[in-house]
Amino acid sequence: MDYELITTTAKLNAVCEHASQCDAIALDTEFVRTRTLTPQLGLLQLYDGQQLVLIDPLAIDDMSAFVELLNNKNVVKVLHSCSEDLEAFLNAFDTLPTPIYDTQFAAAMLGLGTSLGYAKLVETMSGVALDKGESRTDWLARPLSAKQLVYAANDVLYLLPVYRELRLQSDQSNRTPWIIEEIAALGRKKQSQLPVEYAYLPIKNNWKLNAKQLFVLQRLTAWRLQLARKKDIALNFVVKESALLEIAMRLPESRNALSSIEGMIGPTMRRYGDTLVALVQKALTDFEQLPETQHLPKVRRLMEFSAYKKTLAKIKALVDEVATTQAIPVEVLASKKQMNQAIKWYWLSMDETRAQGLQPDLLSSWRNPLFDNKLTHILEN
Repeated sequence: MDYELITTTAKLNAVCEHASQCDAIALDTEFVRTRTLTPQLGLLQLYDGQQLVLIDPLAIDDMSAFVELLNNKNVVKVLHSCSEDLEAFLNAFDTLPTPIYDTQFAAAMLGLGTSLGYAKLVETMSGVALDKGESRTDWLARPLSAKQLVYAANDVLYLLPVYRELRLQSDQSNRTPWIIEEIAALGRKKQSQLPVEYAYLPIKNNWKLNAKQLFVLQRLTAWRLQLARKKDIALNFVVKESALLEIAMRLPESRNALSSIEGMIGPTMRRYGDTLVALVQKALTDFEQLPETQHLPKVRRLMEFSAYKKTLAKIKALVDEVATTQAIPVEVLASKKQMNQAIKWYWLSMDETRAQGLQPDLLSSWRNPLFDNKLTHILEN
């Protein structure tokens, strides 16, 4: 296999100029994300059918030609299971590739299996067994070994031929626009950050809290998210989610009381013990001065609504009907999580989707027209 390691701006510019003339290119990223909130980009792989290159972003000062290629709408960017890749592009370049054809989602849409890994998809479609032994490597360390580079190159070498075959099938079934729209919608989610004042919404078991405890949790989660973003630390490496919930429940007034909470290990206590106690006390003081009309609405679970089971059953029946009519795997059309997302949108005064300025998956993009207002009718009634 012929690949070239690109470490200079001049060579990168030449690679991108050539790739910009192609109808599609295969892309992949290698990154490290152990203790950080965002993925730290270590390597970029690109294959356009003629040149297979490994781009070292740590060695190149000017990546503008590559960014321009990402934004070139005439070149389809082929990726596989691209969710974290999108985050890597956003973090490194503050942009997303467009348009994107995701081969994992395409395979699911075409009935080849859901959540197929790259190696499995390549083996299924090309008969080639890939070595995945370097998947847990430090892509920020230099120099990269020959084995690492071969592994990285393989991630795009077979991706383009797989795309050609999948694209032929998706074009014939008129599914290609849906595949493109799905990943564009995923990109919008990645770009839309949850406002810090709503960071309490994803916390597990937040429904157990009363108004005072929920107000404290809101302050604690906002502080944690702000700190994590500022210092690029994974949320649970600041303070564990379970510990934040317990702090909000028990409202500790001292370091001693705080230290008895499970999850408040030594390093966490040393770094943030005083801050956490001060946050709790300040939140309690502010809460006492807050009119009841300004209290956060109690977090409700969907199962608390008497109509939930009946409504979910109706939506499931509709999904099954549409999936059969459109010849789409039902799990691709709508997961239970996506059904619940739509119900929350209609039934709750605030949910994560609305807080991010987004719309539910089933009520937007390619899915919405398929339901022909029937889903809206169920939710409204």
